[in-house]
Amino acid sequence: MKSGHSIADSGFTLPSMEHVVRVLLLEEFNTRVVVLGIMALGVAAGLVGTFLLLRKRALTADALSHATLPGIAIAFMVMVGFGGSGKVIGGLLIGAFVLGCVGVLLILAIRRTTRLKDDAAIGIVLSVMFGLGICLLRLAQELPSGSAAGLGGFIFGKAASMVPSDAWGMLVMALMAGIAAGLLRKELTLLCFDESFASSQGWSTLWLDVLLMALVAAVTVVALQSVGLVLAVAMLIIPAAAARYWTRRVSSMLIAAAIIGCLGGWLGGVVSALVPRMPTGPVIVLVFGFWFVISFVAGSNEGLMLRAIRRISVARRVSMQHLLRAFWECCESSNDAVVSLDDIVRRRSWSDGRVRRLLSRGRRRGLFWREAGGTWSLTNKGSDHAQRIVRNHRLWEAYLVHFADIAATHVDRDADQVEHILGRSMVERLEAILGMETDALPVSPHDLDGGSS
Repeated sequence: MKSGHSIADSGFTLPSMEHVVRVLLLEEFNTRVVVLGIMALGVAAGLVGTFLLLRKRALTADALSHATLPGIAIAFMVMVGFGGSGKVIGGLLIGAFVLGCVGVLLILAIRRTTRLKDDAAIGIVLSVMFGLGICLLRLAQELPSGSAAGLGGFIFGKAASMVPSDAWGMLVMALMAGIAAGLLRKELTLLCFDESFASSQGWSTLWLDVLLMALVAAVTVVALQSVGLVLAVAMLIIPAAAARYWTRRVSSMLIAAAIIGCLGGWLGGVVSALVPRMPTGPVIVLVFGFWFVISFVAGSNEGLMLRAIRRISVARRVSMQHLLRAFWECCESSNDAVVSLDDIVRRRSWSDGRVRRLLSRGRRRGLFWREAGGTWSLTNKGSDHAQRIVRNHRLWEAYLVHFADIAATHVDRDADQVEHILGRSMVERLEAILGMETDALPVSPHDLDGGSS
């Protein structure tokens, strides 16, 4: 402790650069144990949590973690009953694992033997087991021999008090998760996506389910030391959920979840070491949440930014197609290759500014040419694009008029919503259905019978 500082001092001081460097380089033994242990746990949680997320059993981990509490209390009382101190960490974790597995089996039993769904089964087991654990902890505290002080630390975790044996246990868990993910990736993937097909192929879906839940229970029990039973579900679910925003393949998702879990464990351990007054478990979970936000915003698989870029790109493409069709129809109705800005504004009911921006963009792409006097014309490239767009639009209009009994006066808006996604194969099918010649430009249904048919 620094001179002049009281243990009751609750103020916050920024760490010195020397302290930051020392923590980043893991020079301090306790920091090295905590950070490396949590990194290994993050890898294990990412691998196992991926299958749990794909199985749509995310809340099962929450029920399992709460079910470990009565196991800790029972293990303590049993060890005290046999004359021990009750604080042997191995015995406490064994009790937590056993009761965690019992909680999972209860969920599976309720799901398979009753009409209740997963959410109801999870809610029942979670609340009952956690209530039982609180009551048993109270009884453990009133035992005449053995001290139950510190058992409550398993609820929120106590990573700062980790010892090398805890870190080695997390490393072993990471190796077990990696081996299981490598050997059973296909079988567990099949279970997650098509349970009925897996059963028809001869796989016992019940035992695969039990094996997956046993891995979840093992990771949860190991996580009790770092983040506690309340926050253990975050380490299992958040890395996998974040990885989902970077890839669509299960194998790539497993790797990404393991990396995110490892990075989250490293950064969470470092931040908790730099800010010692902050509770370590919640800090680690907040860091995992930070990685999830980054993935949610910038992920290459349906991330927020990518979706926004795609929407803008589609909107720009659709607007340009509308402009090309409006330009072609203006030329067609006036028998003139030159169109004024006002003609397009009247046809599309757009503002002058929007039409000017679209024409300028089309000019940069080589679709339009500005004539003297402020009028516009289509280039050869623009003419080819416009004719194809108009043809697709009219083919779909003709199909809706003849086969969907939609009036020609109301078909234009319906065709507007579809023409932009008509591929070549769909166009060929429409040509065959309508008996149209390839590349022939159909007459607009609005022009047939004076536009009344």
